[in-house]
Amino acid sequence: MENKHKHLEFIQNVITRMNSNSFLIKAWTITLVSALFALAAKDANRIYVLISYVVITAFWILDGFFISKERQYKDLYAVVALNDKTAIDFNMNTSSFNQGKRTWLAGIFSQTLIPFYGIFIATTLILMFLIK
Repeated sequence: MENKHKHLEFIQNVITRMNSNSFLIKAWTITLVSALFALAAKDANRIYVLISYVVITAFWILDGFFISKERQYKDLYAVVALNDKTAIDFNMNTSSFNQGKRTWLAGIFSQTLIPFYGIFIATTLILMFLIK
């Protein structure tokens, strides 16, 4: 039984790390986009607003990766939790869970990321029209 608990702990650590990475990506997005907005407002230069589109898109894609990986490891956790204690092999391969709502593309367009990054895209679009 100790092996099963240890394997589940390994998987939980990866899930926690993916969640932390996703949170940090969101924090960096807020920081960088805010700085670009401040520069755009100070210099009345649209180039900073255009750069923010690149930053938002890049971080959105990266965040989608972490969301998809987190979901895959949650599925692995569920499978290992149901396994018999004699079947524990400490396998951390999640490739069999990379389908449907667990793909990178599904992570990008998840219900948690669309509102967050959608607000940034909308705000950037509005700001672009306000800068003369």
